[in-house]
Amino acid sequence: MSIAVMEGVDNAVMLAVPGAMEAGLASWVFWASLTFALAVAFVLTVPVNRWMIGRGKGHAAVHQYHHAGH
Repeated sequence: MSIAVMEGVDNAVMLAVPGAMEAGLASWVFWASLTFALAVAFVLTVPVNRWMIGRGKGHAAVHQYHHAGH
């Protein structure tokens, strides 16, 4: 769930910043937009992660499935 929130925020910011979608890897616009998007996403996903962990739905809840095939 937190990854979905992060991706949604990242995509929204990249669409909102003029020229970010057309910018290449060598462009400062791309890197500035990405940095801003990830900072905003971090602020929004921390409460989501805290809520999920509080409900017992965090990453530790799926550890039993990591080695299911072994």
